[in-house]
Amino acid sequence: MRVCIGGTFNVLHRGHKLLIDKAIKTAGRQGYLFIGITEGEMIKTKKDMKPFEERKKDINTYILEKKAATKIEIKPIKDKYGPSVKEKFDTIVVSPETAKTAEEINKKRKQIGKKQLEIIQIPFVLADDNKPISSSRIARGEINENGEILKRD
Repeated sequence: MRVCIGGTFNVLHRGHKLLIDKAIKTAGRQGYLFIGITEGEMIKTKKDMKPFEERKKDINTYILEKKAATKIEIKPIKDKYGPSVKEKFDTIVVSPETAKTAEEINKKRKQIGKKQLEIIQIPFVLADDNKPISSSRIARGEINENGEILKRD
């Protein structure tokens, strides 16, 4: 199975880990997983962005801990589609936040005669306050990577 996912992955949190875990499981031991990390114009307006190589290293470290046998390739992507429109993939794993993009990808694939991707949507991973964990909430100091509420003075 050839699977793709994409994201900014600025702070690797529980939601990202669920996305990666689901993608690895979907690809299977003999499969292939493409992980696209946003770069360039996609992140220009975002504050406090870690460099691409640091974000890639964080993902690699997590994957090594998982001991996944899946062949995994991590590359920068310059737009929200990456190689998912034109290249050979079977499945895309998304969060509720990116589900609409997956539908756009399938429309574009159909227009060029490519097979539709199976879309697997994971749920939002909620913090202790029952709101979704996000890198922006972590950056604002509301929660940590595990969704725990940070105490404010």
